[in-house]
Amino acid sequence: MAHHWGYRKCKKGKEEVLDPQEWGKEFPIAIHGKRQSPIDIKTSEIEYNPSLGKLKFDYDPKSIKNVVNNGHTFTVSVAQTDENDITGGPLEHKYELAQFHCHWGSKDDIGSEHTVNGKQYSAELHFVHWNTDLYKSCGDAIDKENGIAVLGTFIKVGEHHKYWDRILPYLNKVLHKGQSADIKFPDDEGFKASEILPTNTKDYYTYDGSLTTPPLYETVTWILFKEPVEISQKQMDVFRSLKSTEKDEEEQQCMSDNYRPTMAQHRRTVKASFK
Repeated sequence: MAHHWGYRKCKKGKEEVLDPQEWGKEFPIAIHGKRQSPIDIKTSEIEYNPSLGKLKFDYDPKSIKNVVNNGHTFTVSVAQTDENDITGGPLEHKYELAQFHCHWGSKDDIGSEHTVNGKQYSAELHFVHWNTDLYKSCGDAIDKENGIAVLGTFIKVGEHHKYWDRILPYLNKVLHKGQSADIKFPDDEGFKASEILPTNTKDYYTYDGSLTTPPLYETVTWILFKEPVEISQKQMDVFRSLKSTEKDEEEQQCMSDNYRPTMAQHRRTVKASFK
């Protein structure tokens, strides 16, 4: 029987969908890897590193291209440009934004992939960057050493987030798996991606990890903001309205609980930019 990865174990015709606990059947690194992500961040064990400087990122608002429902999450793609870079912090190279996406839960107290002292947030936003100093494309970098840097932000349900409203209407155009939509803003201002990141503080945790979806390559420098971002219940419901099934499938499934459980930390140290 053919296998495919997912977040719920089920059978689709002749295909068996493997949940995260069984990804190791197709991707042995899930079992044998020593730097798998996500992890639980234990604040009593983090190491303050004074050499960690400020992150510097500059995202071109005109570079947002389209949004795709891939059956696992929505992915907002970004055009390649020299104005979408992140440097500083733990990064020794320049990285360029390729796309951003989210993971979320069916309830407000679950959804994030990383946890802090065992606590989950409602969702987790990932900005995926690739190393432009060493590699020619994101596809070239994804399985290479120092290839990927992911900027992560916890999301919790609370106050309405005005800027998220600029992108959420496009999710309604990709309700089903396989659907895509171009993103064009009538006011020609584009989308300032940094506006959906934390604003009050840029304190962060960082550690060496992996992709949280197959093929689970251990090539990621993780940078996780300490401060979560709030969105309203209504905005969170837009995420949960997405389907992990195609439009013509008889049995429709909502896209939620699309997060990987935390993995063993092994001997890795989580560093922090703050005391």
